[in-house]
Amino acid sequence: MPADGFPPPLVHHPAAEVPLNPALASFLAYIKHQKRYSEHTVRAYRTDLWQFEAFYIKLNQDGEAASPAPPPDLVQAQPGDVRAWVVSLMDDERISPRSINRKLASLRAFYKFLHRRADIGRTPMQKVRLLKADRKISPFVPRPDTERMAEQLQFADDFSGQRDKLVVELLYGTGIRLSELIGLHLRDVNFYEGTLKVWGKKNKQRLVPIHPPLLEFIKAFSQRFGTASGWLITTNQGEQAYPALIYRTVRRVLDQVTTVERRSPHVLRHTFATHLLDHGADLNAIKDLLGHSSLASTQVYAHNSIEKLKKVFEQAHPKA
Repeated sequence: MPADGFPPPLVHHPAAEVPLNPALASFLAYIKHQKRYSEHTVRAYRTDLWQFEAFYIKLNQDGEAASPAPPPDLVQAQPGDVRAWVVSLMDDERISPRSINRKLASLRAFYKFLHRRADIGRTPMQKVRLLKADRKISPFVPRPDTERMAEQLQFADDFSGQRDKLVVELLYGTGIRLSELIGLHLRDVNFYEGTLKVWGKKNKQRLVPIHPPLLEFIKAFSQRFGTASGWLITTNQGEQAYPALIYRTVRRVLDQVTTVERRSPHVLRHTFATHLLDHGADLNAIKDLLGHSSLASTQVYAHNSIEKLKKVFEQAHPKA
């Protein structure tokens, strides 16, 4: 895996070393500067669209032409081209239906953008349907494992050890996203009110409460290791943290306390929400804490608790 923590594309983009297709470049600039999507999200869109463009060029290029011709332009893509791409993705066992649907969502947003600009008269996505995908139960760390992490796990008393502890405490203690964690400045912590100012998706701001022990730890950490850059989480050199660093930190910590298969920053976010719901928190309150735009995104955590209730029922009910 590359140092930036993102997996390589499944299809190599044939023009990765040359300027982007103008329409694609305009779309990516639009979602970055006007929609204010995060760099992580923009990168995901770019990868999906590059993959489709590579497939589209290969599908429509005339390999027997007498003289070299410009590659087919994905602006001219038809529904049949998109469906052919979906079929090719379905043949790859590494790609789930949910992942294919996400790629289709990237294409849909791109062609909707072109249609609004009148670059195309009709979007090729009109006759393309999403695949059926099983509802995904979000993985989370069981409560005994998080208690073991809090009570038994030892962190080195130097900068990197205490930073790693702060990373895990923030992710599990506030439920913030990886990108939100990396973007935190010390000035975003309100020590008087006990809140954290978080900049979420589309640059939306929200306030997240911090429990007193975590607040005290942040204060002690910043007083001891604070850097001139102002970033709350930094590398050993004092620069802004990057995704792969946070992934390695979380994986190393969770390896010591849990057998959960997936061990990522997002799993700690799921764990935060699931444990709140298990202890009676209102779903709408969890929605606001997580920064979800709709309750539908938060309801997946309700399924975690339902699955837990089912297991309790099956183990305890005499007729189960």
